[in-house]
Amino acid sequence: QVQLVESGGGLVQAGGSLRLSCAASGRVFAINKMGWYRQGPGKQRESVATITSGGRTNYADSVKGRFTISRDNTNTVSLQMNSLKAEDTAVYYCNADYGLVSRYTSWGQGTQVTVSS
Repeated sequence: QVQLVESGGGLVQAGGSLRLSCAASGRVFAINKMGWYRQGPGKQRESVATITSGGRTNYADSVKGRFTISRDNTNTVSLQMNSLKAEDTAVYYCNADYGLVSRYTSWGQGTQVTVSS
């Protein structure tokens, strides 16, 4: 299994910045892709940004140019969020897709990001 521990998040004014981090442990060698998802009040969970083991990134249109996902050599994935907007307010979840033959998914516990306007 892969375990995910998130950190960061909090309250910030519109236009400000926050950085989220997610540390993976366990079968990290089998991780194919990691990413961040979010679920706003009354909304469905949506993909924000993902990064593959090869470094390929993908972003939701709503965050392109403002958010940057990165992964370091210690199996930590970070999400740098700049120019935050009120609509970015949500619970942010770290996600990992892993497995060498069968595919599995792990989720972090979630961290609240609140952007005040």
